[in-house]
Amino acid sequence: MILCIESATTVCSVALCSGDSVVGLKESTEEKSHAALLTVFIEEILKSTGTETASLDAVAVSKGPGSYTGLRIGVSTAKGIAYAADIPLIAVSTTELMYHGGRELGEYDFYCPMIDARRMEVYTSVYDRDGNEIKDISAEIIGKDSFREILDRGSMLFFGDGAGKCEDLINHPSAFFDQSFRISSSYMCKPSYKALVNKTFEDIAYFEPFYLKDFIATIPRKNILGKNS
Repeated sequence: MILCIESATTVCSVALCSGDSVVGLKESTEEKSHAALLTVFIEEILKSTGTETASLDAVAVSKGPGSYTGLRIGVSTAKGIAYAADIPLIAVSTTELMYHGGRELGEYDFYCPMIDARRMEVYTSVYDRDGNEIKDISAEIIGKDSFREILDRGSMLFFGDGAGKCEDLINHPSAFFDQSFRISSSYMCKPSYKALVNKTFEDIAYFEPFYLKDFIATIPRKNILGKNS
């Protein structure tokens, strides 16, 4: 039994998996709800399935890239559960779990999960149909020639909350877009189960989210006291 936590985007999602199958799921698309809902969802899903924390084999968390605040909340929660229950911590790349969800959208040669960043930038990577990562995770500013080399090799599905703003720019006969996709912790079941079998665990004390880019805090230009600095 693996408790899976996804908080890298605006979706707050918790799944309970038995092997690579989902046995319970709670999620919300309400923005900035992670701090208020994540632990509530975990408690509700364990109660509704009659599962004790002590009976979990591992806790898995989406490690990023994604929202700085969302990742901090998700990883901190997962580490707390793993430490208290003395169970392994598993980290799953956000784009990898998206790939597993994208496979349910149809058969393509390549899959390109996209997480909305800023302006025309997305966090993305590319997987082939067998789940092999053929383009490393990166922050990409999308233009008309983006991914052309891969698109010339076969059909590719672009999906995720960053795909919509790219559709008008990437004009290629092999490019397909799906704006209906919503990220979910349920897509973590297969990769987290594989990690459990292979004993691919994280160090609970030292593990940190994969932010990809440094967090930048903006300082208001206007002095709140109305005085010149």
